[in-house]
Amino acid sequence: MTFVLQLVIIAFMLCLLVRAVFSFIEPYPKNQVHQFTFRVTEPFIAPVRRLVPPVGGFDIAFLLVFIAVSMLLQLVQRFP
Repeated sequence: MTFVLQLVIIAFMLCLLVRAVFSFIEPYPKNQVHQFTFRVTEPFIAPVRRLVPPVGGFDIAFLLVFIAVSMLLQLVQRFP
């Protein structure tokens, strides 16, 4: 069971990374991969963004979510 949970968390982290790359290259708005990663990650990033505004034009919410998900993965990996 924890293996499946680890895979889900890793897949989510990959979506976050793909979203970060797309934010730098500004792809065509109807790009299917861009839309998918946005729909998957935005429900987790938006609430954090409301609590923590951008600092110097940099979206800190993304970084906080990525760190939290990384910590969650480490926690899940500790339990067999």
